[in-house]
Amino acid sequence: MKTILVTGAAGFIGSNTTTALLARGDTVVGVDNLNDYYDPARKESNLREIRDSARAAERFVFERADIRDQGAMEALFAEHRFDAVVHLAAMAGVRASIEDPELYLDVNLSGTLQLLQAAQRHGQPVFVFASTSSVYGETNVMPFVETDRADRPLAPYPASKRAAELLGHSFHHLFGQDFTALRFFTVYGPRGRPDMMAYKVLDNIFHGREVPLYNGGQMHRDWTYVDDIVQGIVAAADTPLGYEVINLGRGEPTLLADFVKLIEAQAGRPSKLVNTPMLAADIAYTYADISRAQELLGYAPTVSVNEGVEQFWHWYQAAVLKS
Repeated sequence: MKTILVTGAAGFIGSNTTTALLARGDTVVGVDNLNDYYDPARKESNLREIRDSARAAERFVFERADIRDQGAMEALFAEHRFDAVVHLAAMAGVRASIEDPELYLDVNLSGTLQLLQAAQRHGQPVFVFASTSSVYGETNVMPFVETDRADRPLAPYPASKRAAELLGHSFHHLFGQDFTALRFFTVYGPRGRPDMMAYKVLDNIFHGREVPLYNGGQMHRDWTYVDDIVQGIVAAADTPLGYEVINLGRGEPTLLADFVKLIEAQAGRPSKLVNTPMLAADIAYTYADISRAQELLGYAPTVSVNEGVEQFWHWYQAAVLKS
Protein backbone atom coordinates (compact mmCIF):
# COMPACT_ATOMS: atom_id res chain seq x y z
CA MET A 1 0.00 0.00 0.00
CA LYS A 2 1.10 3.56 -0.69
CA THR A 3 1.30 6.87 1.10
CA ILE A 4 -0.15 9.60 -1.08
CA LEU A 5 -0.40 13.36 -0.61
CA VAL A 6 -3.71 14.79 -1.84
CA THR A 7 -3.94 18.56 -2.00
CA GLY A 8 -7.42 20.06 -2.01
CA ALA A 9 -8.52 16.96 -0.10
CA ALA A 10 -11.63 18.61 1.36
CA GLY A 11 -12.93 19.75 -2.01
CA PHE A 12 -15.07 18.13 -4.66
CA ILE A 13 -12.65 15.95 -6.63
CA GLY A 14 -10.13 15.83 -3.78
CA SER A 15 -12.53 14.31 -1.26
CA ASN A 16 -13.75 11.72 -3.75
CA THR A 17 -10.16 10.82 -4.65
CA THR A 18 -9.21 10.54 -0.99
CA THR A 19 -12.15 8.20 -0.33
CA ALA A 20 -11.13 5.97 -3.25
CA LEU A 21 -7.50 5.77 -2.13
CA LEU A 22 -8.47 4.92 1.44
CA ALA A 23 -10.91 2.28 0.20
CA ARG A 24 -8.10 0.39 -1.51
CA GLY A 25 -5.90 0.54 1.60
CA ASP A 26 -3.60 3.50 0.97
CA THR A 27 -2.56 6.05 3.56
CA VAL A 28 -3.60 9.56 2.56
CA VAL A 29 -2.20 12.83 3.85
CA GLY A 30 -4.77 15.44 2.90
CA VAL A 31 -4.04 19.16 2.67
CA ASP A 32 -6.60 21.93 2.31
CA ASN A 33 -6.77 25.51 3.54
CA LEU A 34 -10.62 25.41 3.70
CA ASN A 35 -10.86 28.82 2.05
CA ASP A 36 -14.16 30.61 1.57
CA TYR A 37 -14.45 30.40 -2.23
CA TYR A 38 -17.59 28.54 -1.24
CA ASP A 39 -19.02 27.73 2.20
CA PRO A 40 -16.29 25.96 4.22
CA ALA A 41 -19.06 24.00 5.95
CA ARG A 42 -19.45 21.99 2.74
CA LYS A 43 -15.74 21.08 2.89
CA GLU A 44 -16.00 20.22 6.58
CA SER A 45 -18.88 17.89 5.71
CA ASN A 46 -16.70 16.21 3.08
CA LEU A 47 -13.98 15.67 5.67
CA ARG A 48 -16.46 14.11 8.10
CA GLU A 49 -17.57 11.68 5.40
CA ILE A 50 -13.94 10.75 4.74
CA ARG A 51 -13.24 10.20 8.43
CA ASP A 52 -16.38 8.10 8.81
CA SER A 53 -15.34 5.76 6.01
CA ALA A 54 -14.07 2.29 6.88
CA ARG A 55 -10.67 2.21 8.63
CA ALA A 56 -9.94 5.79 7.61
CA ALA A 57 -9.09 6.91 11.14
CA GLU A 58 -5.70 5.24 11.13
CA ARG A 59 -4.84 5.98 7.50
CA PHE A 60 -6.08 9.53 6.94
CA VAL A 61 -4.06 12.50 8.16
CA PHE A 62 -5.46 15.96 7.53
CA GLU A 63 -3.40 19.14 7.60
CA ARG A 64 -5.03 22.53 7.28
CA ALA A 65 -2.41 24.40 5.28
CA ASP A 66 -1.92 26.59 2.23
CA ILE A 67 0.08 25.09 -0.63
CA ARG A 68 1.81 28.46 -1.08
CA ASP A 69 3.33 28.17 2.41
CA GLN A 70 6.83 26.91 1.70
CA GLY A 71 7.56 26.03 5.32
CA ALA A 72 4.36 24.03 5.70
CA MET A 73 4.93 22.10 2.47
CA GLU A 74 8.56 21.39 3.38
CA ALA A 75 7.47 20.07 6.78
CA LEU A 76 4.92 17.73 5.20
CA PHE A 77 7.45 16.22 2.82
CA ALA A 78 10.03 15.92 5.59
CA GLU A 79 7.58 14.06 7.86
CA HIS A 80 6.11 11.67 5.29
CA ARG A 81 7.61 9.55 2.56
CA PHE A 82 5.17 10.01 -0.32
CA ASP A 83 4.84 7.56 -3.17
CA ALA A 84 2.76 10.06 -5.14
CA VAL A 85 1.47 13.62 -5.01
CA VAL A 86 -2.06 14.17 -6.31
CA HIS A 87 -2.24 17.94 -6.67
CA LEU A 88 -5.88 18.99 -6.88
CA ALA A 89 -5.81 22.20 -4.81
CA ALA A 90 -6.52 25.27 -6.92
CA MET A 91 -8.57 28.35 -7.37
CA ALA A 92 -11.17 27.04 -9.81
CA GLY A 93 -13.54 28.63 -12.29
CA VAL A 94 -13.02 30.45 -15.57
CA ARG A 95 -15.39 33.33 -14.87
CA ALA A 96 -14.21 34.03 -11.30
CA SER A 97 -10.59 34.20 -12.46
CA ILE A 98 -11.38 37.25 -14.55
CA GLU A 99 -12.25 39.15 -11.36
CA ASP A 100 -9.09 38.22 -9.42
CA PRO A 101 -6.29 37.09 -11.76
CA GLU A 102 -3.56 37.77 -9.18
CA LEU A 103 -5.02 35.24 -6.76
CA TYR A 104 -5.44 32.61 -9.47
CA LEU A 105 -1.86 32.90 -10.67
CA ASP A 106 -0.55 32.94 -7.11
CA VAL A 107 -2.37 29.80 -5.98
CA ASN A 108 -2.35 27.78 -9.19
CA LEU A 109 1.18 28.52 -10.33
CA SER A 110 3.15 29.58 -7.24
CA GLY A 111 1.46 26.89 -5.14
CA THR A 112 2.39 24.26 -7.70
CA LEU A 113 5.96 25.52 -7.65
CA GLN A 114 6.18 25.06 -3.87
CA LEU A 115 4.99 21.46 -4.18
CA LEU A 116 7.34 20.66 -7.06
CA GLN A 117 10.30 22.07 -5.15
CA ALA A 118 9.40 20.04 -2.06
CA ALA A 119 8.98 16.91 -4.18
CA GLN A 120 12.33 17.49 -5.85
CA ARG A 121 14.04 17.75 -2.44
CA HIS A 122 12.31 14.67 -1.00
CA GLY A 123 12.52 11.70 -3.33
CA GLN A 124 10.57 12.96 -6.35
CA PRO A 125 7.32 11.00 -5.97
CA VAL A 126 5.04 10.68 -8.98
CA PHE A 127 3.36 14.06 -9.41
CA VAL A 128 -0.21 14.16 -10.74
CA PHE A 129 -1.48 17.63 -11.60
CA ALA A 130 -5.11 18.60 -12.10
CA SER A 131 -5.35 20.66 -15.26
CA THR A 132 -8.40 21.61 -17.32
CA SER A 133 -9.90 21.29 -20.76
CA SER A 134 -10.13 25.09 -20.73
CA VAL A 135 -6.44 25.26 -21.73
CA TYR A 136 -7.47 24.39 -25.29
CA GLY A 137 -9.18 27.75 -25.71
CA GLU A 138 -11.19 28.30 -28.87
CA THR A 139 -9.70 25.38 -30.74
CA ASN A 140 -10.94 24.07 -34.07
CA VAL A 141 -9.53 20.59 -33.37
CA MET A 142 -12.35 18.14 -32.60
CA PRO A 143 -12.26 16.10 -30.47
CA PHE A 144 -9.76 17.92 -28.25
CA VAL A 145 -6.42 16.14 -28.51
CA GLU A 146 -3.36 16.58 -26.29
CA THR A 147 -1.08 17.44 -29.22
CA ASP A 148 -3.08 20.61 -29.92
CA ARG A 149 -1.06 23.79 -29.30
CA ALA A 150 -3.20 24.94 -26.36
CA ASP A 151 -1.29 28.21 -26.21
CA ARG A 152 -4.13 30.74 -26.39
CA PRO A 153 -6.18 30.47 -23.16
CA LEU A 154 -9.22 32.71 -22.89
CA ALA A 155 -9.01 33.61 -19.17
CA PRO A 156 -6.54 33.69 -16.27
CA TYR A 157 -7.73 30.33 -14.88
CA PRO A 158 -6.72 28.23 -17.89
CA ALA A 159 -3.64 30.40 -18.36
CA SER A 160 -2.53 29.54 -14.81
CA LYS A 161 -3.13 25.83 -15.43
CA ARG A 162 -1.27 25.79 -18.73
CA ALA A 163 1.63 27.65 -17.10
CA ALA A 164 1.75 25.01 -14.36
CA GLU A 165 1.83 22.24 -16.98
CA LEU A 166 4.87 23.90 -18.52
CA LEU A 167 6.48 24.34 -15.12
CA GLY A 168 6.05 20.61 -14.58
CA HIS A 169 7.87 19.95 -17.83
CA SER A 170 10.82 22.05 -16.69
CA PHE A 171 11.09 19.99 -13.48
CA HIS A 172 10.92 16.81 -15.52
CA HIS A 173 13.65 18.06 -17.87
CA LEU A 174 15.95 19.34 -15.13
CA PHE A 175 15.42 16.79 -12.35
CA GLY A 176 13.68 13.77 -13.91
CA GLN A 177 10.45 14.50 -12.03
CA ASP A 178 7.56 12.29 -13.19
CA PHE A 179 4.74 14.72 -13.96
CA THR A 180 1.33 13.82 -15.39
CA ALA A 181 -1.05 16.66 -16.17
CA LEU A 182 -4.65 15.47 -16.33
CA ARG A 183 -6.93 17.78 -18.30
CA PHE A 184 -10.35 17.36 -16.72
CA PHE A 185 -13.45 17.92 -18.79
CA THR A 186 -16.71 19.07 -17.17
CA VAL A 187 -16.83 17.12 -13.90
CA TYR A 188 -20.03 16.70 -11.87
CA GLY A 189 -21.30 14.42 -9.14
CA PRO A 190 -21.58 14.00 -5.35
CA ARG A 191 -19.80 16.65 -3.22
CA GLY A 192 -19.87 19.01 -6.19
CA ARG A 193 -19.13 22.67 -5.65
CA PRO A 194 -22.10 25.04 -5.29
CA ASP A 195 -20.78 27.18 -8.17
CA MET A 196 -20.99 24.28 -10.65
CA MET A 197 -23.85 24.10 -13.14
CA ALA A 198 -25.51 20.87 -11.95
CA TYR A 199 -25.60 22.10 -8.35
CA LYS A 200 -26.82 25.55 -9.39
CA VAL A 201 -29.73 24.16 -11.39
CA LEU A 202 -31.01 22.25 -8.35
CA ASP A 203 -30.49 25.32 -6.16
CA ASN A 204 -32.60 27.24 -8.66
CA ILE A 205 -35.37 24.63 -8.55
CA PHE A 206 -35.55 24.31 -4.76
CA HIS A 207 -34.36 27.70 -3.50
CA GLY A 208 -35.21 30.06 -6.35
CA ARG A 209 -31.64 31.27 -6.75
CA GLU A 210 -31.08 33.03 -10.07
CA VAL A 211 -28.84 31.07 -12.42
CA PRO A 212 -27.69 32.20 -15.88
CA LEU A 213 -28.21 29.75 -18.75
CA TYR A 214 -25.48 30.81 -21.10
CA ASN A 215 -26.33 30.96 -24.81
CA GLY A 216 -29.77 29.57 -24.03
CA GLY A 217 -28.21 26.23 -23.17
CA GLN A 218 -26.89 25.80 -26.73
CA MET A 219 -23.43 24.77 -25.59
CA HIS A 220 -22.02 21.25 -25.60
CA ARG A 221 -19.99 19.96 -22.66
CA ASP A 222 -18.23 16.64 -22.18
CA TRP A 223 -19.96 15.94 -18.85
CA THR A 224 -17.86 13.44 -16.87
CA TYR A 225 -18.97 11.79 -13.65
CA VAL A 226 -16.58 12.27 -10.75
CA ASP A 227 -16.04 8.53 -10.14
CA ASP A 228 -14.70 8.16 -13.68
CA ILE A 229 -12.34 11.11 -13.15
CA VAL A 230 -11.15 9.57 -9.88
CA GLN A 231 -10.46 6.29 -11.70
CA GLY A 232 -8.08 8.18 -14.00
CA ILE A 233 -6.43 10.07 -11.14
CA VAL A 234 -5.70 6.90 -9.16
CA ALA A 235 -4.29 5.19 -12.25
CA ALA A 236 -2.03 8.19 -12.91
CA ALA A 237 -0.77 8.12 -9.31
CA ASP A 238 0.20 4.47 -9.84
CA THR A 239 1.90 5.00 -13.21
CA PRO A 240 5.21 6.86 -13.66
CA LEU A 241 5.13 8.20 -17.22
CA GLY A 242 7.93 10.75 -17.34
CA TYR A 243 6.11 13.83 -18.61
CA GLU A 244 2.62 13.40 -20.02
CA VAL A 245 -0.48 15.45 -20.67
CA ILE A 246 -3.68 13.37 -20.71
CA ASN A 247 -7.36 14.19 -21.27
CA LEU A 248 -9.88 12.81 -18.79
CA GLY A 249 -13.43 13.11 -20.06
CA ARG A 250 -16.24 10.85 -21.15
CA GLY A 251 -15.74 11.48 -24.84
CA GLU A 252 -19.45 12.13 -25.44
CA PRO A 253 -20.49 15.80 -25.51
CA THR A 254 -24.01 16.60 -24.32
CA LEU A 255 -25.97 19.76 -25.00
CA LEU A 256 -26.26 21.92 -21.87
CA ALA A 257 -30.01 22.36 -22.41
CA ASP A 258 -30.42 18.57 -22.49
CA PHE A 259 -28.30 18.17 -19.34
CA VAL A 260 -30.58 20.64 -17.55
CA LYS A 261 -33.64 18.64 -18.69
CA LEU A 262 -32.16 15.49 -17.15
CA ILE A 263 -31.76 17.29 -13.82
CA GLU A 264 -35.30 18.63 -14.00
CA ALA A 265 -36.61 15.12 -14.72
CA GLN A 266 -34.89 13.74 -11.62
CA ALA A 267 -36.14 16.59 -9.43
CA GLY A 268 -39.65 16.37 -10.90
CA ARG A 269 -39.78 20.14 -11.21
CA PRO A 270 -38.82 22.71 -13.87
CA SER A 271 -36.03 25.21 -13.39
CA LYS A 272 -36.34 28.89 -14.21
CA LEU A 273 -32.93 29.84 -15.55
CA VAL A 274 -32.04 33.23 -17.01
CA ASN A 275 -31.01 33.19 -20.66
CA THR A 276 -27.64 34.97 -20.81
CA PRO A 277 -25.21 35.60 -23.69
CA MET A 278 -22.11 33.41 -23.73
CA LEU A 279 -19.14 35.13 -22.11
CA ALA A 280 -15.98 35.99 -24.04
CA ALA A 281 -14.06 33.51 -21.87
CA ASP A 282 -16.43 30.65 -22.76
CA ILE A 283 -16.42 28.25 -25.68
CA ALA A 284 -19.39 26.56 -27.28
CA TYR A 285 -18.08 22.99 -27.36
CA THR A 286 -15.84 20.66 -25.37
CA TYR A 287 -15.12 17.13 -26.52
CA ALA A 288 -12.34 14.92 -25.15
CA ASP A 289 -10.27 12.50 -27.18
CA ILE A 290 -9.58 9.93 -24.44
CA SER A 291 -7.49 7.49 -26.47
CA ARG A 292 -4.26 8.47 -24.71
CA ALA A 293 -5.86 7.94 -21.28
CA GLN A 294 -7.14 4.55 -22.44
CA GLU A 295 -3.71 3.53 -23.69
CA LEU A 296 -1.53 4.84 -20.85
CA LEU A 297 -3.85 4.54 -17.84
CA GLY A 298 -6.35 1.87 -18.80
CA TYR A 299 -8.96 4.60 -18.41
CA ALA A 300 -12.50 3.44 -19.11
CA PRO A 301 -15.36 5.75 -18.07
CA THR A 302 -18.43 3.71 -17.19
CA VAL A 303 -21.06 6.15 -15.89
CA SER A 304 -23.49 7.48 -18.48
CA VAL A 305 -24.81 11.02 -18.18
CA ASN A 306 -28.26 9.67 -17.29
CA GLU A 307 -26.81 7.51 -14.50
CA GLY A 308 -24.53 10.28 -13.29
CA VAL A 309 -27.32 12.84 -13.02
CA GLU A 310 -29.42 10.34 -11.08
CA GLN A 311 -26.58 9.70 -8.62
CA PHE A 312 -25.95 13.42 -8.23
CA TRP A 313 -29.64 13.99 -7.52
CA HIS A 314 -29.64 11.33 -4.80
CA TRP A 315 -26.61 12.97 -3.18
CA TYR A 316 -28.16 16.47 -3.38
CA GLN A 317 -31.31 15.23 -1.68
CA ALA A 318 -29.38 13.67 1.19
CA ALA A 319 -26.59 16.23 1.62
CA VAL A 320 -28.28 19.53 0.80
CA LEU A 321 -32.06 19.32 1.00
CA LYS A 322 -32.05 17.30 4.22
CA SER A 323 -29.15 19.10 5.90
